[in-house]
Amino acid sequence: MDFQISALSVDQFSHLFGKDKEALAKQGVERVIADGKPGYPCRVSLQDAEIGEKVLLLNFEHQPAPTPYRSSHAIYVRERAKQAMPDKNEVPEMFRHRLLSVRAFDASGRIIDADVVDGECLESLMEDMLRNESADYLHIHNAKLGCYVANVERC
Repeated sequence: MDFQISALSVDQFSHLFGKDKEALAKQGVERVIADGKPGYPCRVSLQDAEIGEKVLLLNFEHQPAPTPYRSSHAIYVRERAKQAMPDKNEVPEMFRHRLLSVRAFDASGRIIDADVVDGECLESLMEDMLRNESADYLHIHNAKLGCYVANVERC
């Protein structure tokens, strides 16, 4: 079963890049400095920020469907993120060293399946979930902190 992992679009966040602390705070955004690696996974570049790199910490609505599963959570975006465009069936390295939660949603945005997996075994779980014809898309989250990481669709 072929899949495509998609990063968030840099266009959603580029208006925040370079703004001062006060301007960011008015939008509920904080600028932080990465003090460890891994630890600051960017949802645009699908890479961990380097130690000393500026990242934006903000709330992002990753599940906007008007269902009880509507959801938002904190995410990191590297201050000068370059858009990730993984190839079909490619799992970015950032996923490999994390415990991940994968959630399957139907076309109406209702959750129909979920499981936890070591990032080294992510493909197998995604392929199994996408075999379910009712699964329209998957969301990958960091299992320990619960943060949204990326969207997955079948190809």
